[in-house]
Amino acid sequence: MSFFYLFLLFIAVVIVWLVFTFNRLVVLRMRSKEALSDVDVQLKRRFDLIPNLVETVKGYMEHEKETLTKVTEARSQVAEGGNALEREKAENVLSNTLKTLFAVAEGYPDLKANANFLDLQRELADTENKIQASRRFYNTTTMELNTKIEVFPTNLLAGILGFKKMEFFKAEDGERENVKVTF
Repeated sequence: MSFFYLFLLFIAVVIVWLVFTFNRLVVLRMRSKEALSDVDVQLKRRFDLIPNLVETVKGYMEHEKETLTKVTEARSQVAEGGNALEREKAENVLSNTLKTLFAVAEGYPDLKANANFLDLQRELADTENKIQASRRFYNTTTMELNTKIEVFPTNLLAGILGFKKMEFFKAEDGERENVKVTF
């Protein structure tokens, strides 16, 4: 009779572990998706600020049409769709063109004194910081999920239930270099 109760206890412990593990995997997956959504929100904010910036800069930077064209083209590539991970390369190009735009703007004292330009520059700098923070949070939650999926014995349950590892945000090779600006 006691063997029967030990067997039932063992089955109950296994069931509790399965439920707990499944729920933990679901929570981690949802947290990663939420973090990716936060990145998208910040990228959308930056995307919406860029036309105002370009319009403000146009009148001052008549000789820098190429820089403005690059910003507009990079923004168009971002608009082609997908989630933040799928657009990562286009978003990185856009970030680099904005850095170039601000570096070129240093050569225009009247532009640097324009209140609208300064407000937009601050807004974009703040947004870039929020994008980086959102990406770090996404990578942290994704690391937790991926680790849980790979660790024994959870990996057995994760594989059976179809949990897949998620991709990380990573810096492109060009982002590790300084922005080159020529006048």
